[in-house]
Amino acid sequence: MTSNAPLDIESIMRTSPVIPVLVIDDAATARPLAEALVRGGLRVLEVTMRTPAALDAIREMKLVEGAIVGAGTVVTTGQFDQVIEAGAEFIVSPGLTETLGEPIVQSGVPFLPGIANAGDLMRGYDLGLRHFKFFPAEANGGLKALKALAGPFYEARFCPTGGITAATAPDYLAFGPVLCVGGSWITGGSLEETEAAARQAAALAR
Repeated sequence: MTSNAPLDIESIMRTSPVIPVLVIDDAATARPLAEALVRGGLRVLEVTMRTPAALDAIREMKLVEGAIVGAGTVVTTGQFDQVIEAGAEFIVSPGLTETLGEPIVQSGVPFLPGIANAGDLMRGYDLGLRHFKFFPAEANGGLKALKALAGPFYEARFCPTGGITAATAPDYLAFGPVLCVGGSWITGGSLEETEAAARQAAALAR
């Protein structure tokens, strides 16, 4: 079982350099996948709310020792309630609205909302947030765009996600305000291949 100790979003982001973004179609595969990722050194796991199996996948992954399991692609307050009931330890959203952001912030659950521009960041700042997912990173101009945003928002810390690969992740991680990156390149092969890819990702420098 994972620890019940309180977590904050910065601690979660600093746990490992890459957060695997997971789309789970069959909850029966969730626990073995989580075990492979944790063995490889990636403890923070984002289960996206893109499939009917997502809630059960969160419950299964929570059984893995050392795993920190969150819910991604949370876009409504109803989903927020569902993933908390399933045991999600942090919340990731693709964008940020006051309707979604306010109850999550008030709950105290670690929250990583998606931002794409200065207006999004200002909305996050209004909610007291300083940690954001830059999404979709590559489609929004990549590292060059992120560096431009990070200038005026110098307090902000980021997890770029979307189109990032094993080849481009080191460039993002070399930029100081980036605490980690999100990616889907780690999974897709066998469990052995996933563990090996996780091990390589966990060794990336920040």
